[in-house]
Amino acid sequence: MKWIDTRDIAIELVEKFPEVDPQTVRFTDLHQWILELEDFDDDPKHSNEKILEAIILCWMDEAD
Repeated sequence: MKWIDTRDIAIELVEKFPEVDPQTVRFTDLHQWILELEDFDDDPKHSNEKILEAIILCWMDEAD
């Protein structure tokens, strides 16, 4: 997965952290959790606030 795969990343996060409310996650923690996903393979520096916000929104959608 790459940073642009926001929906796929969100699905992985829902599965890995089912008890976490995405609205309470700090961007620094989110960034680290994404880097630790098994299928994630992208440059850590290619992330930005807009991408992390998009992932949070997808995560909220997937969690519902």
